[in-house]
Amino acid sequence: MKALLIGGTGTISSAITRRLAETNWEVYLLNRGNRNDDLPENVKIITADINNEAEAAEKLADMTFDVVCNFICFHPEQAERDFRLFNGKTKQYIVISSASAYHKPVRDFRITEGTTLANKYWEYSRNKIAIEELLMKHYREDGFPATIVRPSHTYSERSVPLGVHGKNGSYQVIKRIMEGKPVIIHGDGTSLWTITHNSDFAVGFTGLMGNPHAIGEAFHITSDESVTWNQIYQTIADALGVELKAYHVSSEFLADVSDYDLTGSLTGDKAQSVVFDNSKIKRIVPEFKATVHVEQGIRSTLEYVLSHPECQIEDPDFDNWCDRVIEALENAKKVLNG
Repeated sequence: MKALLIGGTGTISSAITRRLAETNWEVYLLNRGNRNDDLPENVKIITADINNEAEAAEKLADMTFDVVCNFICFHPEQAERDFRLFNGKTKQYIVISSASAYHKPVRDFRITEGTTLANKYWEYSRNKIAIEELLMKHYREDGFPATIVRPSHTYSERSVPLGVHGKNGSYQVIKRIMEGKPVIIHGDGTSLWTITHNSDFAVGFTGLMGNPHAIGEAFHITSDESVTWNQIYQTIADALGVELKAYHVSSEFLADVSDYDLTGSLTGDKAQSVVFDNSKIKRIVPEFKATVHVEQGIRSTLEYVLSHPECQIEDPDFDNWCDRVIEALENAKKVLNG
């Protein structure tokens, strides 16, 4: 079978690319060619910018696929473009949506695919909802073979999962923990969360590819393991062999004093306690079972990051912001305590 992955080198898609390359799939990636150095040798590259529709259409003119997967669709206009490009040229089209699209604030911590989609806090999530609605409209009216996949917090060997970090990723938080500096954890750290290793996610995702029962359906794919944010940060510190100096700050305050869109990513997602019911994906893909536990995944990720300098991207602006937030709150305590 022949698959086209749009992107194919990111946190989620890289594990899918590797898994497909180890099977009988004929795998094509369509991307701009910026991060293709570590791809399996049998993966074929189509160099193009999917957002340049004319260029993409020219490169794909004589090609058809069993499955097309778009990992970088963020706006409904991009989904409509994909409908124009791939209608009649693929037997299945899979788009990455987001579990952040589920109703926020949470009305029931138990999340199924039938949970209402609504997120007043995060434009990113509202755009994903609009993408889903557009594709399902084309499925109903035009027979476009769409499948929706909603990841939650999926991570890889290149970055540990965190609630609060800067624009350069997670390494600066790792560095603060190693240096014994206080580390900001949103809220009181007790909200429930789910993190999923990309190798586990890839099992569920590839099981949907070419699966007729997935057409016209939506699925989330997550681990069944629920942990608190305190546990996540403590696991990082334990793996580093150092003491965690946790500093808890309300999500609302963090959002008010930063330009990191924490209203969306925290109040609209990570600060909400959720537990995902994965019975639907397990019914359609019986081989899916998340096997990488939190401690195992975090330890292996830290080993990789600390042995690969290219993953150690410092973020002095974020580091300074953390220090200023903590200093401001400590000063407020002094004033109020006389």
